[in-house]
Amino acid sequence: MNCPRLKDWLEERYDLKGIKRLAKGKLIPEHRWDFWYYTGGITLFLFIIQFVTGMLLAMYYVPHIDFAHKSIIEIVTKLNMGWFFRSLHHWGSQLAIVFLFIHLFGTLLTKAYRKPRELVWVTGFILLGLSIFFGLSGYLLLWDERAFAAVRVATGGAGAFPFIGWFIKAFLRGSMDVTGDTLLRFYAFHVAILPLITLGLVGLHLVLVQVHGMSVPLALEKEKRREIPFFPNVFYKDLAVWLVVLGVLATLATFFPPEIGVKADPLAPPPEDVKPEWYFLFLLQTLKLFPGSIMGLNGETIAILLVSGGILFFFLIPFFDRKSSRGEKSPLFTWIGVIYLLYFLTMTAVGYLS
Repeated sequence: MNCPRLKDWLEERYDLKGIKRLAKGKLIPEHRWDFWYYTGGITLFLFIIQFVTGMLLAMYYVPHIDFAHKSIIEIVTKLNMGWFFRSLHHWGSQLAIVFLFIHLFGTLLTKAYRKPRELVWVTGFILLGLSIFFGLSGYLLLWDERAFAAVRVATGGAGAFPFIGWFIKAFLRGSMDVTGDTLLRFYAFHVAILPLITLGLVGLHLVLVQVHGMSVPLALEKEKRREIPFFPNVFYKDLAVWLVVLGVLATLATFFPPEIGVKADPLAPPPEDVKPEWYFLFLLQTLKLFPGSIMGLNGETIAILLVSGGILFFFLIPFFDRKSSRGEKSPLFTWIGVIYLLYFLTMTAVGYLS
């Protein structure tokens, strides 16, 4: 079937012209900060890369403590282009979380969360949390000594949360310690539960963006600006940006493939200077600021409560910032956003260099 006949066949059954009119009718505001719009599209593109490469790797990975580490080595050494797809999956996850943070802080500083877009912020924030859990669960699947030690520390830290910490730790581990049950549970999270939830939330997030349209920064809302059609103007720009990101991703995957550590031994002492993934470093450094005991209370528990409170406040900012919702300037929340950003960057850098 040639292309014209295929096109006619589709048009007889689906309203392709209506879809084209909808795409051309969608207008995107053009202004000096509109580059923030592309960070969301880049994140979506990287999510697609993760789903495709993840499905390929899942066909050959064996989620068992006796074979998990060996199966990764065989993927890298024996499977045709296996090393490349594994490296692509690794770097894709890193870049996806980087652009998620960029998109989140861009939304925060431009006040794109303001009324009526509160639920756009909420779904995006939850997607960031899911992505971090994706990273944690995928990290353990390596089943090397560093991943094993890092996940043991991360899940043990969750146990410091008052009242429900023991339940969170037991739920994540599947037992009292990090064992084969934990590996199987994290595998289920990584390839089944989290993807299903993520697909639903991404769909809802995109629908909400279509309903409300693209937000204009509060400072530019009263300025004159022109709007350009999404298709083909913005659509082709998105494709060009995606190609650049794909080139960067392929370069990182080719020249900096992730290493495979020594197979985990639950009875062996943890290796020296174990660090979690970079997006957990700010939390690790925060915990180090607190002594073991404060006025008879557990210092780690107090630190966990303060960090949780800070994250909860961050999550609820759209509901606290009433001025932005009324179209008024809110410098207080701008400074709050800057402080959050500087704290995250500083603590991450200190944790990486220490």
